[in-house]
Amino acid sequence: MKLQQLRYIWEVAHHDLNVSATAQSLYTSQPGISKQIRLLEDELGVEIFTRSGKHLTRVTPTGEQVLKIAGDILRQVESIKQLTNEHNSPESGSLSIATTHTQARYALPSVIQEFIHKYPKVALHMHQGTPMQIAEKADEGSVDFAIATEAIELFKDLVMMPCYRWNRCIIVPVGHPLTQLEKPTLEAIAQYPLVTYVFGFTGRSRLDKAFSRRQLSPNVVFTATDSDVIKTYVRLGLGVGIVARMACDESDEGLVSINAEHLIEPSVTYIGFRKGTYLRGYMYDFIGRFAPHLTRTVIDEVMALPNKESQLSYFEDIPLPYL
Repeated sequence: MKLQQLRYIWEVAHHDLNVSATAQSLYTSQPGISKQIRLLEDELGVEIFTRSGKHLTRVTPTGEQVLKIAGDILRQVESIKQLTNEHNSPESGSLSIATTHTQARYALPSVIQEFIHKYPKVALHMHQGTPMQIAEKADEGSVDFAIATEAIELFKDLVMMPCYRWNRCIIVPVGHPLTQLEKPTLEAIAQYPLVTYVFGFTGRSRLDKAFSRRQLSPNVVFTATDSDVIKTYVRLGLGVGIVARMACDESDEGLVSINAEHLIEPSVTYIGFRKGTYLRGYMYDFIGRFAPHLTRTVIDEVMALPNKESQLSYFEDIPLPYL
């Protein structure tokens, strides 16, 4: 069994069983990958993939288990590389982050600016997506850090640490009736069409629960993953917008923002990475800049805990800042 063979089956599985696309991404030949997969299957005495003619059609149940172990091995190999890179070039390397548009646009710019200034030789890569897409990238090991708020259950294989709390604001065009109310109620808001985030995205579940508790059925007429897109359609008069408070700017032309923290429970944003990941010095530094309470000591202590429940309970008595 060769490490190269494990990489081939892992990459094929994460290229939708497309051997040709895998060969392109690895700069090798399609026949070479197919041959190595066959040799590995022959050695193991099991099929990792089922086939229809020359095409791979699905991963076998045994293949699923083989792939999981192969992924763990490949990540350990990557950790060895990170360890030696930390020794040889402590301030050089790369850092990849998967997060939502709201985090990338409003929470991360100052952190990234400071980080790049301190580590000019570290290439930083940002991937934006939905919580599901973020979880997939983190699970397959194609990013170092995942930053997300919703659907934390999707990140079951990651060490997830809370960074900060945040709430929402209501955005309406200038002169809208809601601006005349000192503290708008959910009942008052529910009288208007709503423009907000798609379900399962950027705190949307807390919003839905708030309406549900008051036995209200909001009329959500438009959803998007991008706060700026939501603002655009509020300006067009499509409805009342509800977005993350960090995305509300006094300079938003033609819009008025109204604090909604009295209406909806705050959400918590987390940063996570795969358990067993070797964190380089600049990775600790990035986490600390994003969430100052996550010191190197805290991170190491949380990584040493046996399961996600104990990891999250570690932070029960630690007050989180608001953004």
